[in-house]
Amino acid sequence: MLLQKSTIQLLRFRFSFFLMPVFWFALGSVPEIHLLRSLGIFLVIHLILYPSSNGYNSFMDRDTDSIGGIRHPMEPTKELYYVTLGMDLLAILLAVLLSTAFAGLLLCYIICSRLYSYRGIRLKKYPIMGYLIVILNQGGIVFLMVYLGAGDYRPAFSQLPWLGIGAACMLIGGFYPITQVYQHLQDEKDGVTTLSRMLGIRG
Repeated sequence: MLLQKSTIQLLRFRFSFFLMPVFWFALGSVPEIHLLRSLGIFLVIHLILYPSSNGYNSFMDRDTDSIGGIRHPMEPTKELYYVTLGMDLLAILLAVLLSTAFAGLLLCYIICSRLYSYRGIRLKKYPIMGYLIVILNQGGIVFLMVYLGAGDYRPAFSQLPWLGIGAACMLIGGFYPITQVYQHLQDEKDGVTTLSRMLGIRG
């Protein structure tokens, strides 16, 4: 069965690749890289995990104005919701085959992502909390996913690359508010006060 055009558009596959720097930064920190596992992790993150998160966020937001990478977003349908659930399950199953550490962190990413967007909780509407969830998720957790999943080295908690984890969070934290500038009006209509809106365009 072919997917609807709106579903494909709102998964925003192209936008997912803007987050690639965290993957490469983390991979560059791995002491001993397992190449095939690294490739699998890259594909799961960028072709399944990120698009699923994008799609779920679009389903909950139902934006009518410009959003990340899309000038005129289409109306989301129930199909998008079910596709994101299916992608989440597929990502978890593939992650388990690659690495248990990777799978556990991936599940954590999915949960945080859903809490960020889900209308019943919607951490997105809290400027500081929403911002911290994003930078910890897309920065710190993704760094750890790659670092622990792509290598055969299993460091103790105290030996984790905390400097790298912090740098990955800062990498996302530095540009994330800028990526939200285009949707200030949309967030205002939706009653969402992001850190980007608080700072303003000049801020």
